[in-house]
Amino acid sequence: MAASNTVDGAPGTAQAWSPRLALLVAATFFMEFLDGTVLTTAIPNIAADFRVPAPDINITMTAYLLTVAMGIPLSGWLAERFGARRVFCLAIAIFTIASLACSLSQDLTALTLSRIAQGFGGAMMVPVGTLVVLRGTPKAELLRATAYLVWPGLLAPVLAPLVGGALTTYLSWHWIFLINLPLGAAAFLAALRLVPAGAGDGGRRLDWLGLALTTLGVGALVVGLELASTHPDAPWAALSAAAGAVALACAVLWMRRARNPLFDLGVFSTRTFRAMATGGFAYRLTISSVPFLLPLMFQAGFGWSPLHAGAMVAAVFIGNIGIKPATTPLIRRFGFKAMLVFASLASAGTFALCALLTADTPEPLTFALLVCSGAFRSIGFSAYASVQYADIAPAQLTSANVVSATLVQLAAAAGIAVGALLIRLFDGLGAFPHDAAGPFRGAFLAMAVLMLVSTADSLFLPRHAGAEVSQRRAQRA
Repeated sequence: MAASNTVDGAPGTAQAWSPRLALLVAATFFMEFLDGTVLTTAIPNIAADFRVPAPDINITMTAYLLTVAMGIPLSGWLAERFGARRVFCLAIAIFTIASLACSLSQDLTALTLSRIAQGFGGAMMVPVGTLVVLRGTPKAELLRATAYLVWPGLLAPVLAPLVGGALTTYLSWHWIFLINLPLGAAAFLAALRLVPAGAGDGGRRLDWLGLALTTLGVGALVVGLELASTHPDAPWAALSAAAGAVALACAVLWMRRARNPLFDLGVFSTRTFRAMATGGFAYRLTISSVPFLLPLMFQAGFGWSPLHAGAMVAAVFIGNIGIKPATTPLIRRFGFKAMLVFASLASAGTFALCALLTADTPEPLTFALLVCSGAFRSIGFSAYASVQYADIAPAQLTSANVVSATLVQLAAAAGIAVGALLIRLFDGLGAFPHDAAGPFRGAFLAMAVLMLVSTADSLFLPRHAGAEVSQRRAQRA
């Protein structure tokens, strides 16, 4: 059902909250998130076709994730300069055409270049699609809107191994990209119909220095995190991460003084938005490590087959979906602060319990634990996705959206990198001798402690944080 509430969007336009539009944007997000990790199970087949070592294929995944992360900062300016509808449709077209090019690639170079193009399209789809939805959503409907937008980030990491494995086993790795063609075409046509038209700001100037510093900083950080997870003994990971941090610090200093900065850093003065960048970053980092740690523990630690491990990890997906209808009522009933504290504490508890699992643990008990973990994960994701925009002024929406999307990408990359480092750390310490799953137990316990950073940050939120969105105060009045 389309519109129900009309609000001001871009200058000179009126937009309305539309569930169909939110669902369209969520579907494009799902394609983008899924393609970030779906190649993992197809690496041996692609390597065999291209006659290259399997580790060399990792460059296609890194190139995609790096391009997405580096392209996000530019997307906000493009949406304001040329209009969100035009940029969003262009992003879908680029992503779809690049997917076709990926499927037709005859060597590793062609696949890598096609993945870079695909990543650029994905970089525009993520924040611009969100902006399109947020501009047309009044605060009272923000919880409903974000409920649509959260599910791709929850489901894609869990489903990627299953989808990639099924397509590679029963068809070929090319179908990982070919399935994007009908989906992309349908999304493009739907976008032309559902996304409100709005003129861009022809006088909007680009902050070239801010863009260069931000893009280089984000790119160097992502590269550093990737190297930390794959080559932890080399000095390049630390050097790259340090260079990225310096570049981002310079970007902040510049944008505080620039007349037309790339981002309005004033968004960080809003406590509910800042929660996304502090406790929310720790929450996303730890949560992002779970789809990485669990399958490895089940296979390398318990000796399970990939299919067995994948089927068990699907329990997280069931928990995500099962709790979804209840997340909005729970937030409206108890408020953002209480639910963020609960979600982080409960997630920390499930991480600690995962560290106690063994190959002899009854599988129904393991399955139930992972269902609960998925449910708590879903509550936290939904709460952070909504509260971050609760007190943001309309003029700051574009900046808040792009900054949030960038931090989400960094948190996802950091989750995998930190998880891999923790496994190596506990393996080297020999803290769990004669236990093949020992390093994973240590990693889960460390992640449980790290999750408490999110809990501590949430405890300092105001009691009625985001009340205009949760409507809790109105309900109690």
